[in-house]
Amino acid sequence: MPFVCGMPDSRASARRRTAGAVLLVVVASSALAGGCSKLRDLGLDGRPLTVDTPIGPLTRWRLQRNASEPEACRAWLAASGVAFTAVADRKEDDFCVVTDAGTLGDEIAGRPVRLSPRRPMMTCQLAAAMAIWRRGSVEPAARELLGAGVTQIDHVGVYACRRIYNQSQGRPSAHARAAAIDVVGFRLSDGRRVSVARDWPDHTPEGRFLRRVRDDACQVFGTTLSPDYNAAHADHLHLESGWMGLCA
Repeated sequence: MPFVCGMPDSRASARRRTAGAVLLVVVASSALAGGCSKLRDLGLDGRPLTVDTPIGPLTRWRLQRNASEPEACRAWLAASGVAFTAVADRKEDDFCVVTDAGTLGDEIAGRPVRLSPRRPMMTCQLAAAMAIWRRGSVEPAARELLGAGVTQIDHVGVYACRRIYNQSQGRPSAHARAAAIDVVGFRLSDGRRVSVARDWPDHTPEGRFLRRVRDDACQVFGTTLSPDYNAAHADHLHLESGWMGLCA
């Protein structure tokens, strides 16, 4: 299989590659019993990762291989038909530093699903994860469970110069480097709105939709936090790019 790994540039990246290799061996071994169709679903048949590749256990690992570096990430987005417009680097205080960021276009491979508020600044990695999630999870889940398409994803921000939970001390939030987005709802093509705050607790098609896209997000984003995590996330999905983190 055509997997080519680069030389590790740090002990941390070496550990990530080792973990990824272990995951690859485990998943590939379990997939062999499923034959070629299962390998295709996992993206192990040699095809490049695109926004149309089905989301699976290796999606986040493959995305990191394709888009961990800014130049490679921009090239991947362009090849996938995703517009990403660069913005100026930004620095506030000592820990709020955003580099190689841009704005994500409203269309993914020719199909419009806009963010509202429109065109927030985000890292290229976050933009790539959003593109895969929008195309491979949000759109098909809405059609299957709600009988309508998605025209808009509502969020309450990407970049914010702050520490986690707005504390005065502690580590910076991923929002401080524009690497996370907080999604609060979805607008459907028939005029309906799905709200995380309102619809998450209900055993309804809207609630099943929200749980589906949360579960899929866990395979794309490094950290995915939902109302199941804690009260601070009761009204949104926190989606953060990266190799590995939390899924709740």
